Amino acid sequence: MEYRLVPARFSALPGWDEDDPTPLMAGMARCRDHIRNVKAYKTGSLGITADDLLALLDAADAEKPEGAAAVRAFFETQCVPFLIEKADGSAGFVTAFYEPEVAVKAEPDADYLYPFYRRPDDLVDVDDANRPDGYPQGYAFGMRKDGVIVEHPDRGDIERGYLDGRGLEIAYARSKVDVFFAHVQGAARLVYPDGTVKRITYAAKTGHPFSAIGKLLIDRGEIDAATVSMASIRDWLARHADQVDDVLWHNRSFIFFKEAAVEGLALGPIAAAKVPLIAGRSLAVDRMIHTFGLPFFISSDSLIHMDGGKPFRRLMLALDTGTAIVGPARGDIFTGSGDAAGALAGHVRNAATFHILIPKAAAERYLHAQG
Repeated sequence: MEYRLVPARFSALPGWDEDDPTPLMAGMARCRDHIRNVKAYKTGSLGITADDLLALLDAADAEKPEGAAAVRAFFETQCVPFLIEKADGSAGFVTAFYEPEVAVKAEPDADYLYPFYRRPDDLVDVDDANRPDGYPQGYAFGMRKDGVIVEHPDRGDIERGYLDGRGLEIAYARSKVDVFFAHVQGAARLVYPDGTVKRITYAAKTGHPFSAIGKLLIDRGEIDAATVSMASIRDWLARHADQVDDVLWHNRSFIFFKEAAVEGLALGPIAAAKVPLIAGRSLAVDRMIHTFGLPFFISSDSLIHMDGGKPFRRLMLALDTGTAIVGPARGDIFTGSGDAAGALAGHVRNAATFHILIPKAAAERYLHAQG
């Protein structure tokens, strides 16, 4: 997708002076720790490296600004904002995601029948180095069978029992729809009958492309495109129990999970950037373009239900990615955990303006390269 970065002034960012970006500081410290002590983030095609980002993260660690005004002043000193302008003139676009809470049991019974699965041991990552001739280019996973990588059975196959008897079940839910939406979100809190809370997060998937069931229902004339939301999709599924399998199996992609640490439940799950998500301040981006840990200022005049009727204007950190998050000005906002966060997330489908804040040395390098 063609786009360009247009340098801007902080004064041109709508609502910048009213935003309180202090929650980002703890997230930036965790990113710094991950880069320095675990592994550097991959550089996206935009060319902002982990070393470029470290200049910002190290400065934050040294200065430790406190309070909204001081934190804004820190970013004004350390970064240059750039408007992400798409070549076709269209606006950016945001959706939202959350961490569901799902009632589960460790063993199945008459009511709890629908499992969350761990990654199978015959699932393999697929890239250009091992992709067989003719294997779909967009598939990042496959199954090793008789020494050859083949397509893994899809959602319908798995829910018809393909993985039965392999001991991959983490826990069982009462609702196939609850499991499906945990797949869409990529994480969940599992609540057991005794009150124990465990956490699962994305481990892998079958490799099939994600297909939105909301779009399917719109195309079939079942739901109005102007009002589609997670709530309206759930309502339709509840009223058409005989069609649930047909609709859910349209999305062939199936997610496998792993158990995750449960300490720090006030924070979100650990996602693609390997640090906990921050409710209302974490953004999933296209990782092929953008580097994790970079700040983005997102503004949307039409997204008003998240801030008490006021337009959405927030500084956020790029900490996650997703199959459907494609393009330079496409983002997915993490709203938090539980039903209230789900209610917020389910109604976000809004045009938005994206400004990326690039550390000064990298910004100067970019401007020089552009002539």
